[in-house]
Amino acid sequence: MKVDEKIIDQTKLAQSLSEQIPYEFSRYFLVKPLEPVMVTKEFSTPVVKEETTTEDGLEVKDYDDVTTETKEVESDFTRGVVLKVPVEATAPKDEKFPQLDIKLGDIVVYKGRYAQYFDLLKDSQLISRMDILCKMNTSDAE
Repeated sequence: MKVDEKIIDQTKLAQSLSEQIPYEFSRYFLVKPLEPVMVTKEFSTPVVKEETTTEDGLEVKDYDDVTTETKEVESDFTRGVVLKVPVEATAPKDEKFPQLDIKLGDIVVYKGRYAQYFDLLKDSQLISRMDILCKMNTSDAE
């Protein structure tokens, strides 16, 4: 599946920004979130067929049908450019448990709700290695 938009190599920009950031991180990646990705989703809503009231005064609704509406919404996943790599990620790798090689300037995909905003640097987030779902292959996206 091809991505509809062109993703440019972010490595040089990320390196120049990284040099200006006075922090080193032990466990978290510092990322700059990219624009949200819009996806098409279907939403189903039950339709009331019949409403009645019981002898006890309780309202009873009979749902017999469902309407489906298609909307374009923001994805549950976020893409971001890696600005700083944690010291932990540069440690020697264990051959039994290979890890995704994530470098400065890579575009990663993560669940946005797990990211923490890093308010010491405008428009940046901290994410753990465990929250990174994948790394985008920018050569395939062009």
